Amino acid sequence: MQSKDAIRAIKERMNIVDVVRRYVELRRNGPRWVAPCPFHQETKPSFSVNEEQGLFYCFGCHASGDIFDFYSRINGLDFKETLEQLAAESGITIDRGPNNARQQGEERERRSSRQQMLRMYELAAGHFAATLNGPDGEECRAYIEKRGLSQEIVQRFGIGWAKREWQSLADALRRAGFDARMAVESGLLGQSGNGRAYDRFRGRLIFPIKSLSNQIIAFGGRIIADEEEAKYINSADTPIYKKGEHLYGLAQARKGMVTKGRVLLTEGYMDVLTLHQFGYDNAVGVLGTALTPEQIKRLSGFVSQLTLLFDGDRAGRKAALRSCEMLLTRGLSCSVVLMPEGEDIDSLLRGAGPEAFETLQAQAPDGLRFCVDVLKALAPRETVEWARNFLRQVEIPELVSPYVSRLAGQLQLSEADLREGLVQSRGSRPDKARAETGGAPSGNARQNIRDREVMMYAVRYPQRLADMQEMGADLALQSPIARQLWDKIETHGPEAVFHQLDQREKNFWCKCCGPEAAPRDDGDKELESLRHYLNNYYASAQKSSLSAALRANTGTGDFEADLDYLRALKETLEKGHEQS
Repeated sequence: MQSKDAIRAIKERMNIVDVVRRYVELRRNGPRWVAPCPFHQETKPSFSVNEEQGLFYCFGCHASGDIFDFYSRINGLDFKETLEQLAAESGITIDRGPNNARQQGEERERRSSRQQMLRMYELAAGHFAATLNGPDGEECRAYIEKRGLSQEIVQRFGIGWAKREWQSLADALRRAGFDARMAVESGLLGQSGNGRAYDRFRGRLIFPIKSLSNQIIAFGGRIIADEEEAKYINSADTPIYKKGEHLYGLAQARKGMVTKGRVLLTEGYMDVLTLHQFGYDNAVGVLGTALTPEQIKRLSGFVSQLTLLFDGDRAGRKAALRSCEMLLTRGLSCSVVLMPEGEDIDSLLRGAGPEAFETLQAQAPDGLRFCVDVLKALAPRETVEWARNFLRQVEIPELVSPYVSRLAGQLQLSEADLREGLVQSRGSRPDKARAETGGAPSGNARQNIRDREVMMYAVRYPQRLADMQEMGADLALQSPIARQLWDKIETHGPEAVFHQLDQREKNFWCKCCGPEAAPRDDGDKELESLRHYLNNYYASAQKSSLSAALRANTGTGDFEADLDYLRALKETLEKGHEQS
């Protein structure tokens, strides 16, 4: 099937309630199903699913959408990954769209290569685990015992050992029938100058890295003796792995994150393992990089609150500051736990115990407070520049005003200066800027109400767009946002449009059609109400236009034109009176 047809077929074959039930305990409440929201921490059943319409909505965090949005958000997947997984569950094959035999062959080859790489990684993980438990793994087992890792954690995370030999894994892959060139391409093997493949991971404790589909896609490796080599090496980017998109332990931490409503984000493999061993099963680690937007996107599919665990040195504080900026500007909440000097989370938990860690968490400043504390060490000019740059990046307009107020108060800056700087930097019109920064409402309020009335009907009854066009509803739209939503409905049609919407549009759609919206059982009556509303608007608009024309013509000596305008204005007023 083409993607559009596959979307429709999946919705026909899969019930959103059945999918949501995999992750939350739904209970029936009249025509809908309710539960505590899986996307933020709460106990009240603010999360609602409308089975008939196939939509969900949370009245707490405003998460909303259909079966695809829920599945992608709960699993941290993008739409393409979600479509592929739900299609596989539904027994649907998606046509990728190549238009000739060569392209089709290339697509099949890519898929085949990907599957072979995943099988190679599965074999490699088994090879490393077997080596750890065999006679050659005694050295590594002693190291694991010294580090205090339990057998349960070793098994849950699939920890292994790569022997110091150059051909151990290469031979295992060859015996299984895998091509050495593909093993090099997948990052499992290196290649010498003479073209011979060799084991890339040698003499290292191995940490398998899993995708959210629980497939092994990469490895991290740590030396266990005093050797003159890099302490850690990680898989390079491959066709199945992009390190800036994944997090260590995410597959294992998914349930803990959803249950606790928060994630503990740390830097090292060992830190993640120790946290899980001490009961913090919502811990994940970045993979040898600074926190990336792609990683944030994955995490935000599970939680909206993060606790950052960083070293207390200068580098740790700098990394924490940058991470806070990225999280706060995207609307996520965070706090920052800085380890005491000379400690990391592993040494802290094993030395001072969980009580000390709990105390640090209780004392941890929220993300914006932490940023302010760091900024106080800067020169005043640098502080103002940071604050303005931070505010420019905020993606959610509703957050701008509270951020401005907090930064101004805590940094002892002028709130007016920050707002003015924000207006200038965004190139906003004064009306728009006042709305974004919490000032008085603009003169466009009536226009926004009119656009909302029109689009509410268009969203509730998208199959009746032709009736709306006949009465000129589309011509009444003024805001770019409303016109864009109308164009999407008109272009993609009622069935396929939902997956062309951005998040703001999806939220509006779910408010109009979701679990708590009015029943859509009287479209004719609602259309007639909209017609009356628009007639009044056009009559008012014509009156204003004629009055302006009359004023402009006054004094020109054209009395016939004056009389024509006056007659038209009288007819307009009489017509408006009849309609009202």
